Amino acid sequence: MKWLCWLLSIPSAYVLLYALPSTALDQAALEGLEQRVIAWRRDFHQHPELSNREFRTAARVATHLRSLNIEVTTGVAHTGVVGIMRGGHPGPVVALRADMDALPVTETVDLPFSSRVRTTYMGEEVGVMHACGHDAHTAILMGVAELLSSHREQMRGTVKFIFQPAEEGAPEGEEGGANLMVQQGVLESPAVDVIFGLHVMSDIAVNTIGYRSGGIMASSDDFRVIVRGSSSHASAPWGGIDPITTSAHIITNLQTIVSRNLQLTKAPAVVSVGGIRGGVRNNIIPDEVEFIGTIRTLEPDMRDKVQQLFRQKVTLVADSMGASVQISLPHGLGYPVTYNNPPLVNEMLPILQQAAGSENVRVVDPITGSEDFSFYAQRVPGFFFFLGGRPPHFSKEEAPSHHRSDFYIDESGFILGVKALADMTLAYQNGQRGD
Repeated sequence: MKWLCWLLSIPSAYVLLYALPSTALDQAALEGLEQRVIAWRRDFHQHPELSNREFRTAARVATHLRSLNIEVTTGVAHTGVVGIMRGGHPGPVVALRADMDALPVTETVDLPFSSRVRTTYMGEEVGVMHACGHDAHTAILMGVAELLSSHREQMRGTVKFIFQPAEEGAPEGEEGGANLMVQQGVLESPAVDVIFGLHVMSDIAVNTIGYRSGGIMASSDDFRVIVRGSSSHASAPWGGIDPITTSAHIITNLQTIVSRNLQLTKAPAVVSVGGIRGGVRNNIIPDEVEFIGTIRTLEPDMRDKVQQLFRQKVTLVADSMGASVQISLPHGLGYPVTYNNPPLVNEMLPILQQAAGSENVRVVDPITGSEDFSFYAQRVPGFFFFLGGRPPHFSKEEAPSHHRSDFYIDESGFILGVKALADMTLAYQNGQRGD
């Protein structure tokens, strides 16, 4: 039985690659790769690009993939890059996804590679910053491609590397992001069996992984409601139909959707009004009022129920006040729940635990932020997890949140992201699954 003990002591990636000595996860090779991943990330951070404008980023990604002899397609969903690497043996197709776009935020962190980029966004001059970690995601997936490419002859299956633009949303009047990539066939030719992705998180300790089975990030459905009444002098409101008072009653009533109509022990939900506009003068009741907001849910069935209740309450309250309404829901492109396929999570969890150490892999609470990785996971089984990026000297409360000008992440955890995605790919392709 000595041979069995010896085999069990070998790291998973060695076994999966037929126990080749000094192969994919050789420590010296990993250390060299780690420095390249960090360098790529710093370059992207210093040269951020907004959604659907990731021209330089996409060119660097495509050049890197071609240097690895990976089949490359560019211009997918405007600036997306897709690489296909076929293994030496038949097997499943695993897709790995990273997002490339930055945000219209002016960076305030003082780093040698801080962004000084400025551009025009919605008619205004703005700073541009990777304030959500997409620069890290892109660099990590480039590292995974390099790691796996040197062992393609031993691999059982195909890997599809998806470098996606516009996760933060396409510019007004344009399409983009994961939804457009799916429409353009990114999950086909060859057909994808499963998809994996990660998101670096500034409030999760570095070198740890957070995961959750089922809904991990919320659906996002923006709404716009126009309430129409009839104008009157404010001193004689009985002469018209007041859309301001009507809107106030509607907005108050909308808060009962979550508090009185949903089973919150199953999953949380949020209905928030973010803006209201109507009227121009203190003594004139206007003809109409507009209010806008967002709905977040973590269960697909609950998403449908909230939308149904929203329309019902808005319409009935307006009718009771004598007003009419125009409802846009979703207003723009809604994001589905980012849903982790439970059987796939069970299969891959031991792989994550081996990559990070069992004590460093934890179940996390779902968050009401949204992610367009959800469009891929609607079509094929998906597993999306969080990679810790909070430095040891920061408490969770001190960590700058995402989309802020002082957003900051610890680079020492990037190589864990590379290892985790590489191990999951190899494990799935070789049929090494958990119970």
